[in-house]
Amino acid sequence: MLLLANAEAWPGFALTVEKLRAGADSIEAMIAGISRVEVEPKVRSVGYGGWPNMLGVMECDAAVMNGTTREIGSVGAVPDTIPVAALAHAVMKGLPHVMLTGAGARRYASEIGFAVDDVLIEDSRRVWRERLEAELGPEQFARFPDLPLAPLSRAITDPERVRDTTVFLSADAVQGIHTVTSTSGWAWKYPGRLGDSPIPGAGFYADSRYGAAACTHTGEMTMRCATARSIVLALKLGRSLREAIELAVEELAELEHGFLGGVVIHAADAQGRHEVVNFRCEGEIRYWLWEDGMAEPELRPARTI
Repeated sequence: MLLLANAEAWPGFALTVEKLRAGADSIEAMIAGISRVEVEPKVRSVGYGGWPNMLGVMECDAAVMNGTTREIGSVGAVPDTIPVAALAHAVMKGLPHVMLTGAGARRYASEIGFAVDDVLIEDSRRVWRERLEAELGPEQFARFPDLPLAPLSRAITDPERVRDTTVFLSADAVQGIHTVTSTSGWAWKYPGRLGDSPIPGAGFYADSRYGAAACTHTGEMTMRCATARSIVLALKLGRSLREAIELAVEELAELEHGFLGGVVIHAADAQGRHEVVNFRCEGEIRYWLWEDGMAEPELRPARTI
């Protein structure tokens, strides 16, 4: 058994390990862990601790993929909902669709008994308002939100550089290879913006025959390159895990226009090997790892390329 997650998974990683050790279903174990990340206000890029969009509204995204069946459940731009990974799982299990967004996703959540959550902590509300006032000035702020938002998109997007989606990836010869993601997305994003976290093939992909990958940080880039799917397809075509990731990084590096930034790739193959790679992200990137035989999970540095 192998479990990978990014550093922000600290509130729930140990719980997932505990459940896996007890023989729990891999996807349900990951959702249990990621649900703890979603309710932790100290994690500022996921769930309750996240930052709102330009209008001061929290919109969360999540996805679940079963690598054995290749079934997917995905939700995007969901308001008033903290446990969005569990909601994505419910979409996978209960509907013939792959993805629900916005009000439709919230409607389904209510139909199956999810509470309507207060998802914006006071600190996030305060920082959002202060930054908005500084960008607009008194006259424009008095008219807000009845003014064009697009001019603000580059001025106030992600002032805290919080771009680290939470991704969990489990690999097991018996249970298969699966992924779960959850994020509140960029701070101050344009309303309705989806990153790569709920997009199959971009922010995540799993195929138990070959491997899986999940990405964090600049989703606009991985959506353009279908990064997660590229890695799994390269594995299918006989590339090693390292070669598959390097191919995906080459594609990211070829982008010269549009919004560019860093990307972190988490990946594992069907033989139990794993790689976590930092491409152009500032500072040290770390990730959580647990494998059979390890007494405790370890926080390790990603490889920078």
